[in-house]
Formats: sequence, structure tokens, C-alpha cells
Amino acid sequence: MTSIFVNIATTDLERAKAYYTALGCELNPNFSDDNAACLVWSEEIYFMALTKEYFSTFNDKEFADPRTHAQVLLSISRDSREDVDKTVEAGVANGGTAPGDPQDYGFMYSRDLIDPDGYGIQFLYMDPVAAAKGPEAYMAEQAQA
Repeated sequence: MTSIFVNIATTDLERAKAYYTALGCELNPNFSDDNAACLVWSEEIYFMALTKEYFSTFNDKEFADPRTHAQVLLSISRDSREDVDKTVEAGVANGGTAPGDPQDYGFMYSRDLIDPDGYGIQFLYMDPVAAAKGPEAYMAEQAQA
């Protein structure tokens, strides 16, 4: 099994913990302290919210402000379109913003969410047929229905 650990710097660790647990993450206290919070999305995906000072100990590069500089676009799948909407609504209710309109491609539905520190995550639902066979197969099945 391969796990993904996404390290994000935060200006307010308690706010980051509250925000991400409101989105559905669980806090792993075994890997959390005054400098870091281990936020569990699933058995394979973790966010490590780190104070900016602690984040800086992991590399020598200048910190890029996620409000003004894009570094990566993370996309996390949800089980349904409703789950996408529910996750984004929870984020907005807890200090995040939802820029732009939902993107509906028929086989895939996604929405963007920006956390209070400026990090963006796209939440998406992809129809299982499209995920397994590709968008063209999904669209062909829809045309036959």
C-alpha cells in the first residue's frame, strides 16, 4: 500500500485542525503536537498541517504564499455529487471559500475549495463507469439509455 502525506504550512494550527475535521478528516493524536496535526482523509491520504516555523525546518526553500502562488492542484474524490457539495459547504461554513462554479462534465462533477490559509483542493465525483472504462464509454452508455 502506498500512502500520500501532503504537508501544508498554516498560520493557525488550531484553525487548520478545526477546518479539516469539519470537512471529514480525523485527527491522529499520535502524530500531532504543538507544531503539527496529522489529519486523516483515508487509510492512504493524510494532510500534515504544520506551523510555518516547523514547515521551514523541512527544506531551505523560500515559503510561497498559497494565496498568491499556485504550486499544485490536489483533487480528492468523494462518493457522490452530494458528498462533493456537502464537503465544499462544510469548508465554506468553516472559513473557506468556493471560487468559481461547479464543473459538470456529465461523467465527472467537481468543485474547488480554498482553505483559510489559501490552499486549494478540488473535490470530485466520477461515475464508476467512466472511472473504469473512460469518459467516452460512459458517454456512449448514456447515449444508449
